[in-house]
Amino acid sequence: MGFPWGSILLLIINTFIQMLQDPTFLMVFVVVVVLIWLLYQRMQKTREALLSVRGSTLRLVLTSLGFGIAGGLLGSVLIMVLGISINDIGIIYLWLLAVLLMLVNPRLLCFSYAGGILALFSLLTGYPKLNIPALMGLVAVLHLVESALILGSGHSDPLPVYVRNRLGRVVGAFNLQKFWPVPLTVIAVATVGAQALAGSIPMPGWWPLLGTLGTLPAGTVIGIIPVMAALGYGELAVTCLPRERVRLTSLHLAIFSLVLLGLAILAAHVPQTTVLAALFAPIGHEVVIHVGQRSELQGQPRFIPPGRGVMVLDVRKASPSCEAGLRSGDVILRVGDIPVNSRADLRYALDVSGHSFEVEYQREPGGVRRAQAAAGQDAPPDEAGRFGVMTVPEPGDPPTVDIMTTGFLQRIARKVFGPRAG
Repeated sequence: MGFPWGSILLLIINTFIQMLQDPTFLMVFVVVVVLIWLLYQRMQKTREALLSVRGSTLRLVLTSLGFGIAGGLLGSVLIMVLGISINDIGIIYLWLLAVLLMLVNPRLLCFSYAGGILALFSLLTGYPKLNIPALMGLVAVLHLVESALILGSGHSDPLPVYVRNRLGRVVGAFNLQKFWPVPLTVIAVATVGAQALAGSIPMPGWWPLLGTLGTLPAGTVIGIIPVMAALGYGELAVTCLPRERVRLTSLHLAIFSLVLLGLAILAAHVPQTTVLAALFAPIGHEVVIHVGQRSELQGQPRFIPPGRGVMVLDVRKASPSCEAGLRSGDVILRVGDIPVNSRADLRYALDVSGHSFEVEYQREPGGVRRAQAAAGQDAPPDEAGRFGVMTVPEPGDPPTVDIMTTGFLQRIARKVFGPRAG
């Protein structure tokens, strides 16, 4: 028989609706959303400090909530299709280890690292006793959902910044950060009163694909329960535009997720291969991170001064430059009758060109374009205020953000043992 897609989807949606009637789940949901609100509010303060532009925290949170719910539905369907049970995966140990790793370095707050370490420790010592295929399957599903969320919204609202790359040069870049509240439904051994999945919906003979529910005692009822998760994404786009960067990241993360999922399924049917999944979770994820960081920080920067003209790093929405059609990566060649080759030239040209003027700019791979523009009269008389553009850094400009992030334990170690620690 085929997989009962309609019945499973209806069951998941009904469980999502029941979530809203569960006080405990609602409390956790509100806490997660408030934390995400605070993170976005901090980002907006950074944007205002760097660009003197205010943004809507509410819009960011509502957008993330919409994408998070969609991601939760996708993840829930994948969990049901695979037959991943939350029982015996050591969820408490997983969270504790993830938080500990975060204190070492914030980017280590990821279940691929915590799950891999926990699985390897269990294989070596026998404690805690874990269902490692289910654990690795859950990690794979969460990263597959994350790759879809990154592709769908990771490029939106990028923050233009100046950063110092690994070669010591200050270059233009975009800081991409997103957070999503992700409500999920997961399979669990049901207690009295739980909604029976296997008992109410006929499942095909190959289910569960991961084989993690095949050893339950006779008479056990399989049910589904709601859980609350949160996913985050942070990256720099230095060598390309934000949309191009998130496409590559999403692709690499999806490949990692599918390989890990394949290893988890293999481990469920061939226990001798379990160590492969446990090793691949942290190592494979580290390779994905390393490839992305290496290409961005050591590759050819995209946003640097051109040989002629002034390159635009970012265009403020609803500004004169935006209405004139300029966008990130364009090179302004002339304002009115005045050629511009530096930020000072651009400022001077805007000062003397009056309210309305023609802008000549170049866009790759196209040629030279011209557009009529009108500088704002109620904004500060500079290129970011009157015209609404932020240009790429010029020689002597300092970085606006520090890309070297350390964790709490690293900072303590450096204070105790000196700057070489960590």
